[in-house]
Order: sequence, then C-alpha cells, then structure tokens
Amino acid sequence: MALQISATNPEHPALLLELPWDVPLEEWPQDVLVPLPRGISRHVVRYARAGDEVIAVKELAERPALREYELLRDLDRLGIPAVDPLAVVTGRTDAGNGPLESVLVTRHLGGSQPYRSMFETTMRPATMHRLMDALAVLLVRLHLAGFAWGDCSLSNTLFRRDAGAYAAYLVDAETGDLHPQLSEGQRDYDLDLARVNISGELLDLEASGALHPSVDPIEFGTEICARYRSLWQELTRTSVYPAGKYHYIERRIRRLNDLGFDVAEMQIEHAANGDTVTFVPKVVDAGHHQRQLLRLTGLDTEENQARRLLNDLESWMATQDDYAPGDPLGARPEVLAHRWVRDVFRPTVRAVPLELRGSMDPAEIYHELLEHRWYLSERVQHDIGLDAVVEDYITNILPKARETLQPTTSD
Repeated sequence: MALQISATNPEHPALLLELPWDVPLEEWPQDVLVPLPRGISRHVVRYARAGDEVIAVKELAERPALREYELLRDLDRLGIPAVDPLAVVTGRTDAGNGPLESVLVTRHLGGSQPYRSMFETTMRPATMHRLMDALAVLLVRLHLAGFAWGDCSLSNTLFRRDAGAYAAYLVDAETGDLHPQLSEGQRDYDLDLARVNISGELLDLEASGALHPSVDPIEFGTEICARYRSLWQELTRTSVYPAGKYHYIERRIRRLNDLGFDVAEMQIEHAANGDTVTFVPKVVDAGHHQRQLLRLTGLDTEENQARRLLNDLESWMATQDDYAPGDPLGARPEVLAHRWVRDVFRPTVRAVPLELRGSMDPAEIYHELLEHRWYLSERVQHDIGLDAVVEDYITNILPKARETLQPTTSD
C-alpha cells in the first residue's frame, strides 16, 4: 500500500512529506527532531519540525491511529482542552519495503510540560494541589461533553501555566469513547482509574527520590476524586428556591461564572402549589472568562489568565475620562478594551525580552508582572507604575526563574 497522509489542513501534507517516513520513528535523525521533554508513553513518540511548526509524532497501529485522530477532532469541535490533531500517516514502508507502523501527528502544545519534567526539581505540595485542581477540571469537562477517557493519568496530560495555577490538556485519547451522555458508573470508572494511576505515578516518583517528603502518593490519588466530585456537584446539582426569589437563580449562575463556567441551557419549573421554583443547569460550558476576554479584546488565553486580565482591564477602564457605564455618549467597552490592548497590554509584554520569557506566553507574562507590581507596591506602600515593575522584574525575577522555564519553541 502506498504512503497516505490524512490531514486536517491542505498545507500539512506538503510539510509532512519532507519527513523520513521510511525510517522507524525511534531511528529518526537528530536534524529533524526537536529536543523537548517527553512523558511516559506505551508508544514511541518524537517531536519534530515540519516547516515552522513543531509536531508530536506517535507510532501505533493503523486502526487505533485513525480512531484517536477522529476522537481528537471531536474533542476539538467540542472545545475540550486537548492536543490538536494534524494528520495520520499510513502505508509506511522501510527501505526494504517492509511494513512500518502508522503514525498520529499532533501539534506541539507550546509552553506545555509533561508532569515528569515538572518534577525535575522537587515540587512543593501547594503546586501539586494546583495540578490536581487542573486535572479535576479537565476530567469534569470531558464528562460533561460525554467523553469517557478510559485512562486518566498524569502521564496522559500536559500542563500549561495559567495565572499562578495550571491548565490541563488531554494528550492520549486512544482509550477514549464519546457518548451522548455518561452514566454515573462510567464516570466512577474513569475516576477510579485516575485515582489508581495518579497514586502509582507518584509512588514511582517517590521511589526515584523526586517527590517532596511530605507528599503521600495515596492521599494525592484520592484527592482527585474529592476535587472532581465537589466541582461536578456544583455544576450539575438541582436547586429548589422559594417562589419569587429569582435573584437566587442569578446568584447560582454567578457562582458558576466565578468557577469559569457558563450556563448555556437551563430548566426552571414552578411547583404545582406555586411555593417553590426548581432550577437545573442543563448545559454548562467552560471558559466563561475566556469568551468574555476574547469578545472584548481578541486575546485568546487560558481561563485564569482571562480572569486576571479582565480585572486589570476593568480597573484601567475606570481611570479613563470617556468611561461612562450606561451613558450612550461614553466609549463602548469594546473600544476601551482595544485601547487597553494597544496602549497597555502589548507595550508592557513587549518590554520583556523574548529570549528571557522561556515557555511563558504573553498572557502569563502580563499576569507575572501584575503579581510583581502588587508585591512591589505592598513593599513601598504606594502604587508602582508598570514601567518600573518591568525593569525590576527583568533585573531581579527573570534571572532566577529562567533555569526552571523550558525554552519556547513557538509563539
């Protein structure tokens, strides 16, 4: 069978044809590979360069490769954080015309890290709690979309910085399955697998001496269950309110917004006696602050980054002479937001040299600068301008942080 490339974009086959598909992946020459940290995988995985893009190439049998490719495309359509599928390459043969396994090609997630590279220096328990939070949010989002993962683990997840927290992305969808809706048993099965897998991975780190001595691997494995159930309950529970107390419903929706979720569809029922109102969120979509920031500014960020940037944007708007909420003569929020991007956000980020940023994207850099401004202002007990903050950040903070940051591979 001839070499075939099934791709999501017409440009990708032309770029991918230049790669050595007639060579087993573990033998690919160094000149096409990109030295990035890799997680543990049951398959051979390599990072390579195709044109201006860095891609992840995973070798596996044809049927699971095609299935995972379609599942990742489904997750992309559903807006679930997962690696971006680019292509499946089948019909590979070596120089002697012997068959080689097919490969799945995904786009490298810029600024991301596998969990093992994050433990190269001993990770504090507080940081590990944030990883569990991120993984719990990812698992809840998958289950809300009807996706049973089948192998939730740290190894099958990539993590990106998100305004002092982390955002988790699914990497391996090979064992997954998409349904219209998951049963409680399917969700519990996924959750139990996550508990066992995470405890095992942390026990492995403990045996290698890479785990903080205060961390109990079994307790942290159990923690993912508690965090998941708490979030699932808040997102899906039925609320019964006294009739006429409609602001209770608004308060519930605001609480979900604060968690980063929008109520896209709801069910409201009045009791037959008229004494109570029952409220049930029917469709809950993640990314409340992301969508709000994107609509106002065009900036596409992680959820916590968006929340932080929106707070700064609102504070800045209040200082503008033409800011007049509710006044038809005042500037529209979108106009002010784009002015903030032009006059504040972009110049501030650009003041930090590109070579010093490591894997941090512009939104994370801006968050770091806001944190540093708060720290400096607290120390001197008055507000510090962003120009002074940038100068101090470059001089005193980045040099210490650079050794823990992975080099960036794409914008």
